[in-house]
Amino acid sequence: MSATEMFDRCFEQCPLVAIIRGVTPGEAVAIGEALIEGGIRIIEVPLNSPEPLASIERLAERFGEDALIGAGTVLRADDVARVRDAGGRLVVSPNANPAVIRATVEAGMVSSPGIFTPSEAFSAIESGAHALKLFPAEAASPQVVKAIRAVLPKAVRLLVVGGVTPDTVNVWLDAGANGFGLGGGLYKPGQSAAETLDKARAFVAAVAR
Repeated sequence: MSATEMFDRCFEQCPLVAIIRGVTPGEAVAIGEALIEGGIRIIEVPLNSPEPLASIERLAERFGEDALIGAGTVLRADDVARVRDAGGRLVVSPNANPAVIRATVEAGMVSSPGIFTPSEAFSAIESGAHALKLFPAEAASPQVVKAIRAVLPKAVRLLVVGGVTPDTVNVWLDAGANGFGLGGGLYKPGQSAAETLDKARAFVAAVAR
């Protein structure tokens, strides 16, 4: 199954991306198990985490058949190959760097760059992005999502990232968001697997409603 097909399958099962910033390789599998048990199928290890490629490799080896594993905070095109070699199949960035997007697409991986304006969104789409990350959502509003969604191609998913809670997901979904990237509201460095499971279940239940 290609990375894009895996993304489609996982996203249809649950439109949430777990951003486990700060996770260590020794914690990664336990946290991954908690997230998957909680219903989340897409997991992102930001590259500014401790030994992120080692964590990606362990997660991909353990869960690669059941979940889409990748990297976040990917800022340089030469990092894309390193993520791929570690087993990652998803590249997420806080910005829309055409070189990173093109390198991701050429590597057969899923590209989800960060955007904040329609101009950035269409530039990313022209470079080959598969999904767009509205970031930071704390500085946006559901009205912004509604306006951007109105002009985007329907096939391009729009994920809201930043400050999302289980209580606010429906407001964003009603405005046209397709899903969410979940950072500190889902996982903080050092957090236990049990707490991660509880938080994952709360978010999954919220989007299911």
